[in-house]
Amino acid sequence: MNSKTIAYGIIRAVAVIVGVLGLLWFLYKIQSVLIYIAFASVISLMGRPLVSFLKRKLKFKNTLAVVCTLLITIFLFFSIFTLFVPIVVEQGQLIGEIDVNRIGDDLDRLNQEISDYFDIEKLSLVELIKKTDLMQVFDLKAVPNTINSFLSGFGSVMIGLFSVLFISFFLLKDSYLLENSLLVFAKKEDENKFMQAFNKIKDLLSRYFVGLLLQIFILFVLYTILLLIFGVNNAIAVALIAAIFNLIPYIGPLFGGIFVLILATTSNLGYDFPTVILPKLTYILIGYLIIQLIDNFLNQPLIFGTSVKSHPLEIFLAILIFGLLFGISGLIVAVPFYTAIKVIAKEFLSKYKIVKTLTKDL
Repeated sequence: MNSKTIAYGIIRAVAVIVGVLGLLWFLYKIQSVLIYIAFASVISLMGRPLVSFLKRKLKFKNTLAVVCTLLITIFLFFSIFTLFVPIVVEQGQLIGEIDVNRIGDDLDRLNQEISDYFDIEKLSLVELIKKTDLMQVFDLKAVPNTINSFLSGFGSVMIGLFSVLFISFFLLKDSYLLENSLLVFAKKEDENKFMQAFNKIKDLLSRYFVGLLLQIFILFVLYTILLLIFGVNNAIAVALIAAIFNLIPYIGPLFGGIFVLILATTSNLGYDFPTVILPKLTYILIGYLIIQLIDNFLNQPLIFGTSVKSHPLEIFLAILIFGLLFGISGLIVAVPFYTAIKVIAKEFLSKYKIVKTLTKDL
């Protein structure tokens, strides 16, 4: 091996490293675009069954079916958004009518009743606030900056929403657009395997996301019934937020339960703790746990078992690993990514025994 060969190897290695770093830098800079594409892909996967139904059963043209699907999607998101408007309006009115002394007295009385009931030391909210950096963080001069940030963020959200809908339209209109775009990375002899894997992934994830929507809807209905029974303010919106928390596996229901209990407490602020608030919270907690058991033993096995064709233990381990690696975002994307990895492994690594065992149901 002469010096020219060594020099060429070093230059080639440096060029590869520079190229990889350049690609990572480029992807980092366009991360917002990648997020738009990801959201649009999810919408297109969820909308595929509806587009197929409109074309097959109602004889719609492809473009008309896609437009109708997107309009239905926009209507659903708009309906969800309008659920939160009453909360914002009501809270705005309440803030304007706040009697600070009365609220302070109510909180202090509730604090005292909790301390007496559980025989614990009374918590001093004032001292707790003083020990934190809350008073240092709060600055009236920051209010204009906050408003400007909100307006800027609202503009970004509108741009993102338009971008997602625009990309979704073409992904739904041309079902092979994404495949053909990704096919450039596949070798000529592997194109058939690549297409088979991609179509399988698209089919499984489409069923998974539709199943996920069904799961959220069922939880939303059950939570709404529970909260209406016990007279929690804005029960429908609170139930929707609690149901959406379940998109985060395992820890999402915990956050949702805490959220529901806090809202239930504030809805009854001023009432007697031992005779009114505590019994109501207990009943709501029991109802919430029953709903979670229904979800864990009926909804989730049905979704994970039939949609992505994976054993619940596989799903649990995949979610655990992705959560440790990537945090909360890893928990959310664990099932789709694990499903994609399984399908790709079956197409390209089927000669290995472990791959055959894990992908035998695909």
